[in-house]
Amino acid sequence: MSFFQFNLPFHGVVKHLIIINVLMFIGTYAILGTEVFDYDRFDYITLGRMRLAAFLPGSEHFEPYQIFTHMFMHGDIMHLLFNMLAIYWFGSMVEMVWGPKRFLFFYFFCGIGAYLVQTATQWWEISRLGIDPTLWNGSSLGASGAVFGILVAFAMNFPNQEIRMLFPPIAMRAKYFVPIIALLELVYGVGGFQTGIAHYAHLGGALFGFLLMWYWSGFRLRF
Repeated sequence: MSFFQFNLPFHGVVKHLIIINVLMFIGTYAILGTEVFDYDRFDYITLGRMRLAAFLPGSEHFEPYQIFTHMFMHGDIMHLLFNMLAIYWFGSMVEMVWGPKRFLFFYFFCGIGAYLVQTATQWWEISRLGIDPTLWNGSSLGASGAVFGILVAFAMNFPNQEIRMLFPPIAMRAKYFVPIIALLELVYGVGGFQTGIAHYAHLGGALFGFLLMWYWSGFRLRF
């Protein structure tokens, strides 16, 4: 498998997830409009489409439905493109093994798990700075947490499948590729690199995906 493989089937849950994400990206801009953020007071002047992103509980902008809607929101076209390609490349093969119902449950389980981990770590980090987390009005959005869960599922179902990367241009087995990516996310998150990216959400999706598969296997996993 490479990052340019387009001969996988486009159907089932994967197809519907991609369509919903694309429609949400276009529709929220068309119906809700672009957000306007005031960096001086660190708050939104106009929420616009960000009303469907995820805010910390306690924030004046938080709504319970955001726990689900933020998974179908993306910041820009490249954010959307990379996540949808990952769902197509890796999710298609996982869905073929599990079937649509189990795959869909797994997807949402990882996405919600990513939200919980990101929320908990963000709450802790903000509290350490002496700031009341309920006054924090930053938002998070994207399908990346669920995508990282899919990556774990792919590596555990197809551990010896080669993944050919573009940068660097090398091939690596999935059972090595995914742990390396997870380790990099941990380093980036702890080190504060690449700010603006929810590294702990990625780790949360991967962790919840691993734990669910461990449970499904009767706590016996082999690679």
